Amino acid sequence: MMVISSGVENFVVYCAGVRYRKVSTQVMEKIDSNGITKEHVDDLQLPSSYESAMEALSSLISGHKRGQKPLIPSKYDKLERMRMYLKILGLEEHIAGLKIIHVAGTKGKGSTCTFCEAILRECGVRTGLFTSPHLIDVRERFRINGLEITEDRFLQHFWECWHKLEENITEDLPMPPLFQFLTVLAFKIFTSEQVDVAIVEVGIGGKNDSTNVIKEPVVCGITSLGMDHTETLGNTLSEIASHKAGIFKPKIPAFTVSQLSEAMEVIQERANELEVIKSPLSLEVPLEVTPALDPKKLEGLKLSLSGDHQLINAGLAVSLCKCWLQRTGNWEKLTKNDDLEAADLPHAFRRGLASAHISGRAQIIHDASSNSNATEGSRGDLIFYLDGAHSPESVEACANWFSSSIKENENSSVSNFKLDKMNGVPTNGHFQREKEVGSCKISKQILLFNCMDLRDPQILLPRLANTCASSGIK
Repeated sequence: MMVISSGVENFVVYCAGVRYRKVSTQVMEKIDSNGITKEHVDDLQLPSSYESAMEALSSLISGHKRGQKPLIPSKYDKLERMRMYLKILGLEEHIAGLKIIHVAGTKGKGSTCTFCEAILRECGVRTGLFTSPHLIDVRERFRINGLEITEDRFLQHFWECWHKLEENITEDLPMPPLFQFLTVLAFKIFTSEQVDVAIVEVGIGGKNDSTNVIKEPVVCGITSLGMDHTETLGNTLSEIASHKAGIFKPKIPAFTVSQLSEAMEVIQERANELEVIKSPLSLEVPLEVTPALDPKKLEGLKLSLSGDHQLINAGLAVSLCKCWLQRTGNWEKLTKNDDLEAADLPHAFRRGLASAHISGRAQIIHDASSNSNATEGSRGDLIFYLDGAHSPESVEACANWFSSSIKENENSSVSNFKLDKMNGVPTNGHFQREKEVGSCKISKQILLFNCMDLRDPQILLPRLANTCASSGIK
C-alpha cells in the first residue's frame, strides 16, 4: 500500500487489493450446534468447510498474466472449454431460462448491473446478480434478491460444481481457471436458486469473455468505453469497442450510452450486422443510445451511488430494465396503476435507483474512532473515500466525485458550525478551539483507488491530481 500526502487535510492511497479471507469458524459453530462437541472438531475431516473452499479456489489462480500466450497450448479455446464445463454440470440448456441481462463496458458496468438488480427487485422480480471483483469475500460476487448468497448455500453449490468438474478433467480439459470457475458457479447458483432474472457483468472485454457463453440474453448493454486492459483488448478504442460489442446477439435488443465517435462507429456497425433492435416495441435496426438520467425524474429522491457519472449508468439501467420487463411480459402489469407521467419512470424504478448498493464504488466511510487518539493539533475524523477506479477515465470521474464530496462536506461543516455558534452550542465539546481554527473541526480526507498489477501510476496519479486541482482541491 502506498500513501501520497498532499498536505494535512487530504491524502490519497492506492493499494494492491485483497485476495480471499479464510473463514472456518462459522462452519465449526454450526457443527457444534448440531451436537458435535468441540473436542471432536479437530479430528473431523472438513472437506466442505469455507476455508477448504477458499483453498480450493486459490489453487485455480495461475501465474499467467493477461495478454501473455498460454505456456501450454490448449486443444480448446476458452469459450469451447466453458461450454464443455457447462455440459458436464448439466447447465447448458438452462442458461436461456435465466432471462439474462448481459452488460459489458470499461467504466460503470458493475454500477449499471447493480442499478438493474435493485430496480427489478423493487418490481417484484427474484433477482440474481453476478459481478466482479469482490473486496473481502468471494460471496459478494453472487447476490440473490440483493443479498450475498449465504455461506451454507454457497458451499453446497461450490462443492457440487467442484466435484463434478474434478471427476471429468482430462489432459485437454483441466480444471477451469479462477474466473471461468466462478462464472460457471454463477450459472449453477442462479439456476438452482430459481431466479427470475440473472444480471451478468462481463469480466474483461466481451467477445472472448467467459460470460459470453450466453446465447440468447433478453437484452444487452454497453457502458462507457475507454482505454483499459490494452494488453488483452488492443491499443485503440476501436479495437476495445469491437471486443465489447462481441456480446451482441442476432435480433436481441441492445443499448449503449454516448461514446467517442471511434468507439460508437464500431458498436453501431456490429449492431447493424446482427440486426440488433432497439426494443420489442420497435423493429428498427439501430441500437438505442440512452441519455443520462434526468435527476428531476427521481422526484426528490437521490441516486444511492454518488457522482455525476452515475446518472449515465442509471440511464442505461432504466432502459435495460424497461426492455427486460417488456420482453418478459411484465411491463404492463407494473405500470397499470401508475399515471402516464409516472409510467415513464415507475415508482419501483425510483426506489431501486435510490436504494442500490455496491461497496467500494463512490463510497464514503467516516471513522470517528480516530478522535480518541487525536492530538490537539489533529483533532477530527478520518473520512475515507473508496472507489474502484483503475483506468484514466474512471480516475477522472473519481476525482470529480472526490472533489465535489469534499466541498459538500466542508460547506455542511461550516454551516453546522455557524448554526451551533448562533445557538451557543459547543460543537463536539471543542467550541473555543474551533473558533480559533475558524472551522468546526479538522478532518483528514483519504481517497483509496485501485492501482494493481498492470496499472501505471505515472498515468493515473497526474490525471487524479490535475482533475482535483481544477476543482480547487490540492
